[in-house]
Amino acid sequence: MSEALPVVYLARHGETAWSRSGQHTGLTDVPLTEAGERNARRLGQRLAGLGFATVLTSPLQRAARTCELAGFGARAEVDRDLVEWNYGRYEGRRTRDILVERPDWQLFRDGCPDGESPHQVGARADRVVSRVRAVQRNVLLFSSGHFLRVFAARWLGLEAGAGRYFVLGTASVSEVGYEHDLSEPVIRLWDDTRHVGA
Repeated sequence: MSEALPVVYLARHGETAWSRSGQHTGLTDVPLTEAGERNARRLGQRLAGLGFATVLTSPLQRAARTCELAGFGARAEVDRDLVEWNYGRYEGRRTRDILVERPDWQLFRDGCPDGESPHQVGARADRVVSRVRAVQRNVLLFSSGHFLRVFAARWLGLEAGAGRYFVLGTASVSEVGYEHDLSEPVIRLWDDTRHVGA
């Protein structure tokens, strides 16, 4: 594996009250908890010393604040394509409660009523993939869990629904890049939370 090939670092936002409770948090602009802010700072320590040609963040405060506390706020550019999945009528609800009404529901297959389908989230992820591949240097993205899971699937050329296989913790770091050349996209590191406190 060549170290000269670019790497895209994926940073999931720190903990929020809704991420802790398991509520689907799409466009609701909830703040970080105290623990989320602490772990965002630790995320910055984890990323210290790495060089990035471009830093992009979701406009939602949980991602933007994580970016700021990690030390990248001054140079980050907002990209609206990085917002979390629009959960529509399932916004603020827990999967277990949705399954009571709709036992066969799967987010990455079915999407959300009055929200986004996997295909729509995948289209946004494709735009971000194209944008970061054009940089051809290391990039850092701050976003939310389900969007980053779809991004990883699309990075690899998989259908958007394959994001269901890539679980992410809050304030985690992941890396996608290439193996031998730019025609071979890979996951280099996934869901690293060693820097996150208990």
